[in-house]
Amino acid sequence: MKHLYAVAVVSCLAAGAPAAQRELPHITKLNDHVYVWSDLHPSGLYNTNNLIVITDAGVLVADGQRDDAATAKMVSAIGSLTPQPIRYVVVCSEHGDHTGGNKAFPPSATFIKYPLKGGTMRLQMGTIELHVLFNGRAHTGTDLQVYLPKDRIFFVSEAFSNRIFPNMRAAVPSEWLRTVKELRRVNAAIVIPGHGMVDDSASLAPELEAFERSLEYAIAEVTRIRRTGASVEAAQKSINWGPYASWIAADRNAPVAVQRIYDEAAGTLK
Repeated sequence: MKHLYAVAVVSCLAAGAPAAQRELPHITKLNDHVYVWSDLHPSGLYNTNNLIVITDAGVLVADGQRDDAATAKMVSAIGSLTPQPIRYVVVCSEHGDHTGGNKAFPPSATFIKYPLKGGTMRLQMGTIELHVLFNGRAHTGTDLQVYLPKDRIFFVSEAFSNRIFPNMRAAVPSEWLRTVKELRRVNAAIVIPGHGMVDDSASLAPELEAFERSLEYAIAEVTRIRRTGASVEAAQKSINWGPYASWIAADRNAPVAVQRIYDEAAGTLK
C-alpha cells in the first residue's frame, strides 16, 4: 500500500461520543477482496459507508461520499489497494450524502442506478459474482442493494442505519418496513449499513433485525396514539420511544417519523 487508513474502528459513537472524535476516513477489510470505506456524514453524527469489491476484472463501488473531496479520498485509497480500474459504481442511495462527490469517480466507471430492468442485475466480474437488487422502497424510494452470494456479504445502503433512529423524511414508513423484511430473507452473513458502525461485522446481521424492530415500534406506537385523536404535535411531545430514544439522531428524526406515519395513515404519501 502507498498509504494506510485506520482499519480498527473505535466504538465511541455507540457510547454517544461525536463522530468527529473518531479516526476518519477509515477502511475496514472484510476479506481479501471486499472492503468497507467509512467517512464522516455531513451532520457530524455518524459514518457514511461504501462497499468496495476488488476483482481481477475491475472494481465495483457501492455508493459515494458527500462531496468531490471526500469521494476522491476513497478513490485514492482504492488505488493504493489495487491497480484495477473502478468499473462500476452502484448508486444505492440517490441522496446527496452518497452522491455529492460522484464527479470524483474516474471516467472508467459505469454508473448503475434505479430503475433496474428487473428486480435483480447479475454481474460477473472475473471470478466474483455480484447481484444488484431492488427489494422495494425504503429510505429513499429508489433504494438498491449489492449482494455477493459466495461471500454472503450484503450492502444495503440507506435501507439500514446501524443504531441510528430511522430517518423517514423521504420514506413511506410501512413500505420501508416491508423492504427490511425482504432484506432479512437474503442469505447474508454480513450486512453492511449505509450509515453507522461497522466495527464488529459479525453483529451486523442481528443489527438489521434490531433496525426492523425499531421501524415496527415506531409505526405501532404512532398509530396507537393517532387513534386516540391526538394531533401530530401532541404525539410528537408525548410519545414514548422506549429503547430507541437513545439511538443516534432520535431528537431530529423522531418528530419527522411521527409526521410521516400520520401522513401515510391519511393517504397523503405517494
